[in-house]
Amino acid sequence: MKRKFMAGALAVALGASLAFSGAPSYSKADAAQEKYIVVFKNQASLPAGYAKAIEKAGGKVETKLEKLGAVEVVSDNPKFLAEIKKSSAVQDAGVQNIIYPEETIVEDSFTLAEVGENADLYKSRQWDIQQVTNNGASWNLPGGTGKSVDGKDIVVGVIDTGIDYNHPDLKENYAFGKSFVPGYEDAMDENGHGTHVAGAIAANGRVMGIGPDLKVAAYRVFGPSGGAATSHIAEALMAAADDNVDVVNMSLGGYDWFQDPDYATKDIVADVRLFDRAIQYAINKGVTVVGSAGNNGADISSPGKLSGDDKGATHRSPSSQTMIRVSAGGAFKNLAFYSNYGVGKIDVMAPGGDLGPNYDPATGQGRDNYYLSYNTYPGNRYAGMAGTSMAAPKVAGLAGVIIAQHGKDALKPAQVKAIIQQSSEDVFKKGYDEKSGFGLINAVSALDR
Repeated sequence: MKRKFMAGALAVALGASLAFSGAPSYSKADAAQEKYIVVFKNQASLPAGYAKAIEKAGGKVETKLEKLGAVEVVSDNPKFLAEIKKSSAVQDAGVQNIIYPEETIVEDSFTLAEVGENADLYKSRQWDIQQVTNNGASWNLPGGTGKSVDGKDIVVGVIDTGIDYNHPDLKENYAFGKSFVPGYEDAMDENGHGTHVAGAIAANGRVMGIGPDLKVAAYRVFGPSGGAATSHIAEALMAAADDNVDVVNMSLGGYDWFQDPDYATKDIVADVRLFDRAIQYAINKGVTVVGSAGNNGADISSPGKLSGDDKGATHRSPSSQTMIRVSAGGAFKNLAFYSNYGVGKIDVMAPGGDLGPNYDPATGQGRDNYYLSYNTYPGNRYAGMAGTSMAAPKVAGLAGVIIAQHGKDALKPAQVKAIIQQSSEDVFKKGYDEKSGFGLINAVSALDR
């Protein structure tokens, strides 16, 4: 079960070609060298002599995360973990995980020339944006477009594959970009995922985002294909917080299996702890952090359920309770068939697209591309996708317009989260439920309070 689940854990079972492929940036293929995370007891700085201790254990520091009290280490010493854990300054040390963009499908990519230069894509294809904004009604409320009452830009950081900052529907709302991908200095999107995510937040053209006057900033952590080390994502999240962005969207994720036969459970905890520290660092600096729930159609409420018939525990990562965790819905306010769910693991639901009411996931028959989520795509293109990746940025956009209504830095992340939860629409059981959390997001209800 573990091997089967982990092989498919980052692939959405939609019976279609995947938008992402390729090997991860780091792997255990080269057994002579391994990447590790070392987390020290002090959460805000690195202890004196840490580099010497790591060197003595047979490691070399690759990346310093001083404000998180952690480092990324490379070592070819098979006993590195045992040696470094002898240090009284170390809280956890373990193998570094690889995180991926949430897998989605691209079934309908096109240019305006292919559908008509005068096509109104918002009206004809964006049922999801219409659903959240009540057909644009939220844009008529104070702050509803993302234009702040105090005149300051409200910026949503997109930790993803980058953003096509030349796209006509995004370029006016592009704030800046940074790359954390080794060998890639530009934040330009070479994949498509990040540009689509950014459009759901702040597109303003033939397609629209939840807040068409919000600004987006690219924090690129993924190359054209493959995954990214946890340390690089943590570094990007910390940078976004230091840049005073207002919201961060992370449509990405992975799983930590705590009974991996190749490692002891204690050797995996460090990766989870680093993610939690980075998220909390951002929240402490006033950033509302939003993340996708994952696309395995799995109950992630308990580690045992996610592991299936394996012994041990599998955890969705990142999944901090202090962030806003988002499941995906369809046009009929249903839980999308691919969306993860689970009591205590979902805060709200947002439209992420699916393949229509007649689609059978088992056979792949009955699909209707109209029900995908349409938005911006690199190369002046537009694309329909489906995934919790498409749901999370709608919540990030909603967080942005809520902040715009009150003014930059006027609300704490916990207050933004509470407004989103309390204004959500009950679509399943009354109150909290395992599929939609506190309900389906509603921008008009959130802003008209």
